[in-house]
Amino acid sequence: MVEKSDTVLVGDEGGVRTITLNRPDVLNAFNEEMLLALGKVVRGTAKDDSVRCVVLTGAGRAFCSGQDLSEVEKRYKSGEPIELGNRLREHYNPIVKSVREMEKVVIAAVNGVAAGAGCSFALVCDMRVAAESASFVDSFVNVGLVPDCGGTFTLPRLVGVSRALEMAITGRKVKADEALGIGLVNRVVADGDLASTVSELARRLAALPPRAVGLTKRAINASWSSDLEAQLEYEAMLQTTAGQTHDHREGVMAFLEKRSPRFTGA
Repeated sequence: MVEKSDTVLVGDEGGVRTITLNRPDVLNAFNEEMLLALGKVVRGTAKDDSVRCVVLTGAGRAFCSGQDLSEVEKRYKSGEPIELGNRLREHYNPIVKSVREMEKVVIAAVNGVAAGAGCSFALVCDMRVAAESASFVDSFVNVGLVPDCGGTFTLPRLVGVSRALEMAITGRKVKADEALGIGLVNRVVADGDLASTVSELARRLAALPPRAVGLTKRAINASWSSDLEAQLEYEAMLQTTAGQTHDHREGVMAFLEKRSPRFTGA
């Protein structure tokens, strides 16, 4: 059961869970209420076997503009000390880790600007489909900060070190067409086609054998900090696990019998 929140909307259909950041009046900027709600939803989703694919998007004309600076302003004006590292450890980092570690594909449906922490959250997802009007801004430098929420980890792995440094140090806007060209997103579609395109992709992913999908995500994540010999052994271990599933046998028999497989997750 997912707790209801006005700031984070949740919808389920056909094994696909859509999580919508819902503060459109401030371009879905993160405040404490939304971070707490998102954390609960993401943790619950990771444990929910009925969910096979996850879509993260934003309400209105933005994906997410990052931290709500008006919330920070109030604390600064009141003289309240803010330890940003602790805020990351308490609120942001656990969500990032949950997204990376859950054995389900997470798609970012980027419907508008993704800036600051919003950009980092889009990058930590497994796939990104962007509307033509979408843009990505690694904007931390513009307020005297460094990229966080895994941004310094995911960005160079997606676009290479030189482009990552340029985006992070200049804080410039990268529009959707450029994002596609440098490998930041998987696909760019017309604004009006974003929802249907992502829905179709998510349904296809949800129909795949969930254990194989989860183990594949685990293997690719592990490869980022592994050498070839260790990765070969890890693949062998995971393949043993996958080979013992009912879905593996179902896939083989469906292929031989020239029919569509019926994957159950067993």
